[in-house]
Amino acid sequence: MTDWRAVFIGFVAMTVVGIFGLVVPGIGQLAAGLFGGFVAGYIAGGGLGSGFWHGLLAGALGGIIGGLLIGVAVGLAGLALGPLGGAISGAAGLGIFMFAVTISLLMALESAIAGAVGAALSA
Repeated sequence: MTDWRAVFIGFVAMTVVGIFGLVVPGIGQLAAGLFGGFVAGYIAGGGLGSGFWHGLLAGALGGIIGGLLIGVAVGLAGLALGPLGGAISGAAGLGIFMFAVTISLLMALESAIAGAVGAALSA
């Protein structure tokens, strides 16, 4: 069962470290992903699989939220073109959202590995 509290705390930790990590582009975001995944896995505990899952969710949450916001914005922008434009941009917005979800899950693998380490150390 997913511990959403652990996922949310890991996501917030990742966001805070990521903001400070803007000073060192690339490395700062890598460290943020590792730290947030570790925090989520450590709080969730329950073994390697649980830590992996919670780290993956914490790492992907930002990408999913961002993709949802961009997809909705594209869908709403198409309403200015009338009903047909709304339908076309709605489909484009859904495609953008699905693409963002896929990419964010792939990029969250570092957080998942750090989450597994965090869960292993919490036991």
